[in-house]
Amino acid sequence: MRVTLLSSVTAIAQSDWDNLVGRCYPFMRYGFFLALEQGGSIGQQRGWLPQYAVVYDDSNRLIAIMPWFKKTHSYGEYLFDWAFAEAFERYGLRYYPKLINAIPFTPCQGPRLAVAKGINTGEVLMRIEAALAKAHDVSNIQCLYVESDFSAVLEAQGWWQRFDIQFLWQNRSYRCFDDFLATLVSRKRKSIRKERRQVTEQNIELRTLHGEELDAEFWQQLSVFYQRTYLKRSGHGGYLTPATLRLWGEQLAPYIVVFAAYQDGILVAASLCFKGSDTLYGRYWGCRQELEFLHFEACYYQGIDYCIKQGLRYFDAGAQGEHKLHRGFEPVLREGFYRFAESPLNDAIADYCLQERRALREHLHTLHGYTPYKQPDQ
Repeated sequence: MRVTLLSSVTAIAQSDWDNLVGRCYPFMRYGFFLALEQGGSIGQQRGWLPQYAVVYDDSNRLIAIMPWFKKTHSYGEYLFDWAFAEAFERYGLRYYPKLINAIPFTPCQGPRLAVAKGINTGEVLMRIEAALAKAHDVSNIQCLYVESDFSAVLEAQGWWQRFDIQFLWQNRSYRCFDDFLATLVSRKRKSIRKERRQVTEQNIELRTLHGEELDAEFWQQLSVFYQRTYLKRSGHGGYLTPATLRLWGEQLAPYIVVFAAYQDGILVAASLCFKGSDTLYGRYWGCRQELEFLHFEACYYQGIDYCIKQGLRYFDAGAQGEHKLHRGFEPVLREGFYRFAESPLNDAIADYCLQERRALREHLHTLHGYTPYKQPDQ
């Protein structure tokens, strides 16, 4: 095997990249990373320097792709490591730069290493890790929001495991939205109907739009909505540039679903989603003005209804948010894995990961007791 680290996806043919990663998970597609790069959302100045690991066999056939980024901060990752960074600083040790295998600004579980059929994943991972160690002197490397099959490989190779709790809606062969509501306890069912009714009473019309229907004017308006959301929540304009959003529209149109809200014919809010083979991923939301319950309608109920109509199994509506629990989303564990270079803090970090896993498993058990679904005897 020969491992090469690339600073841009443009160093490889798009067809070669996409043929290997497949169509099931939109965030590993060539166009997703291309839009981040060419739109200026990642790069040296943004503290996200691409280091895509591509692996070839002895016949020069592409057999693996693993997206890595050299980071000079911990923003935009969602499985945060601020406690580790602070501990290193207090001890007088250098924490940054670090290397992460992740999808920038996208805490969605999915494949992190694409491997050709018949190739041993564990061996590829070890070769890539050796190439990274040779090229970069970093305090740690991380794989975030990995699939369960890959997590087993990482565990077997001694990586330290961490958990995160997210909320996932699951389609239990519902025929319509009312079928879903019928599985909820009466109080929650009535609450959702009331919220949806109040959106309609504000003269708001929701439209489902696909990537091919979205023009440059729409992407410009969505950019403004997105920036307003981040300014209100975080005091900055967000991680994504208008150019990246527009380029996603060009590069990933078949994967894009938007729930757009119009009031008196004017676009007042929109929720941007990406569609995989069996999952709808809710990613970014923004609005022109605050309208009661519109966030829940555009970000949750429209997506649930869409999954039912399209036969999708899951709706991953984004990071965090225990308020999703009361609207039919169920708590699930997500995983991240860490490998640290030798330091005096390693034992403490390993213990921290262990204690955190125990606490999050207990919290997960508690959250399951608050799901709005009827019990068998109800």
